[in-house]
Amino acid sequence: MNKTELIEHIATKSDISKAAATRALASIIEAVKKTLKKGDTVTLVGFGTFSVTKRAARVGRNPRTGTALKIKAAKVPRFKPGKGLKDALN
Repeated sequence: MNKTELIEHIATKSDISKAAATRALASIIEAVKKTLKKGDTVTLVGFGTFSVTKRAARVGRNPRTGTALKIKAAKVPRFKPGKGLKDALN
């Protein structure tokens, strides 16, 4: 499912226009981004938790030449699925 299909699904299930569903989805995504940028977590009970973790700097290899290169430390988003989501899949 891509973003367009998700918007169509939201509009159909919520009985709202596609424009309103687009705005709602954009608002949710923006709220998650802002919260993660502050270093907080977003928990949707039964669905999962979005959080930010730190990835340490490391040495990698260029696959073409084999030379070593430094990869900087970074903050990366993580998602941990909740029990409800796990149960729905099994």
